[in-house]
Amino acid sequence: MNTTAIYAPGFADPVNDAQQVFRATLEALARPTIAQHVRAAVQPPAPLSATAAALVLALCDEQTPLWLDDALRQNSDVEAWIRFHTGARLVDDASEALFCVASSPSTVPPIDDLAQGSDEEPHLSATVIIDASDAKPIGSFLVDGPGVNGQISWDGRGLPASDFLEIWTANTRRYPRGVDLILAGVDQVTGLPRTTALTSNVQKEMS
Repeated sequence: MNTTAIYAPGFADPVNDAQQVFRATLEALARPTIAQHVRAAVQPPAPLSATAAALVLALCDEQTPLWLDDALRQNSDVEAWIRFHTGARLVDDASEALFCVASSPSTVPPIDDLAQGSDEEPHLSATVIIDASDAKPIGSFLVDGPGVNGQISWDGRGLPASDFLEIWTANTRRYPRGVDLILAGVDQVTGLPRTTALTSNVQKEMS
């Protein structure tokens, strides 16, 4: 275990930086698929990206059950760094987590298996943070729902590619229950809340 990596600084200005990331995340979820700038000036142990790390610092604390994918957990420094800076409790079962961190779109746990909340307590559902810093577009989608100005198109950069549209449609139908996604790009975040509907734009263009 690399103690230097564990004690690597978090936010340079903990209060203001955390507030900036938190506000950007709220704005990203309020304006789905529209990227928002974040100050991700942190240096977490690899393979945890700077933006994903900034989100963890801003959103998680000792009350937060947190799940990390296998790639992140293979480096014990990642877990130790998160514990040192947030006190968050790491869980082995993704279904027990309020936040899940995936180091790539391909390692996102099955959305249907995650905490969905309830009609009375929808806030007890999971939020998935996906490292999208190296992600490629996966298709052409039409985006609709609260916070969307009319209907916009989106390339789905950062989303899991396999059968995602069908899975996401089922997720939106569970509202007010359901899972939210935060895509962590390079110094930016993009939100996809459970209220946002996606449809294939390819079919629309061919019709």
